[in-house]
Amino acid sequence: MKIAISAQGNDLQAAIEPRFGRCQQFVIVETETMECEVLENPNIAASGGAGIQTAQLLAQKGVQAVLTGNCGPNAFATLQAAGIQVLTNVTGTVQTAVEQYKNGQLQAAAQPNVGGHFGDPRSGGGRGMGQGGMGGGRGQGRGRR
Repeated sequence: MKIAISAQGNDLQAAIEPRFGRCQQFVIVETETMECEVLENPNIAASGGAGIQTAQLLAQKGVQAVLTGNCGPNAFATLQAAGIQVLTNVTGTVQTAVEQYKNGQLQAAAQPNVGGHFGDPRSGGGRGMGQGGMGGGRGQGRGRR
């Protein structure tokens, strides 16, 4: 069975990437042989529709399941429409996740676990949020009546 794991690196020791549509790459593993292929995600900087486009890319690769940290509603619907099982809230390394999957320790998600645009730095959601702050002033007013 071919499964895709959103990863922060390019091998079995890589950490799971919590973002699906905007992850840097996927490690695609054939669970019978543990043979791996690294797929760079061309949609990481897409102006919109990253999750949908990434889901379509994985469907074209013949993936049957996706293991990731988070998956938004549009990507989730696209993966389900393609008959791809979605497993969210996955953490640890790619190898650990594959072993957990093979041992039946991970459950398929029934619905997305984050809202749309999670992880898009332009939307202020998830990763990539810049520094900001509230109340930087030092009110020295001397209110007189």
